[in-house]
Amino acid sequence: MCDLRITVSGIDLEATWTDDAPETRAALEAALPLSGQATRWGDELYFDVPVDVPAENAREVVPEGAIAYWPAGNVLCLFWGETPASRDGEPRAASPVNVVARLEDVGPLSALEGGTAVKIEAL
Repeated sequence: MCDLRITVSGIDLEATWTDDAPETRAALEAALPLSGQATRWGDELYFDVPVDVPAENAREVVPEGAIAYWPAGNVLCLFWGETPASRDGEPRAASPVNVVARLEDVGPLSALEGGTAVKIEAL
């Protein structure tokens, strides 16, 4: 069962919360719905969110489809492939992120060009 609807450039995607960073998840969940104009960095989109939490089980290498909070910039990131920081093809953040959810399908994100509007809401 999915927990979140992510709308990117008019495309609806679904995601499920993870237990990797429960305090970060709680802060983001309380702030829903979240939206913003995202910037693209390789196969990652990120946008500002009104949440300020510290690193929690943070890591640089994340799974494909990860939705993660970047404490260094107070932004939410969606990863679906390589970024400029990647090595050996894995999705990699610029610095450690708190993984909070996972996209069910990342395929539609590959067609994006540049930044776009993103909205995240509870289902």
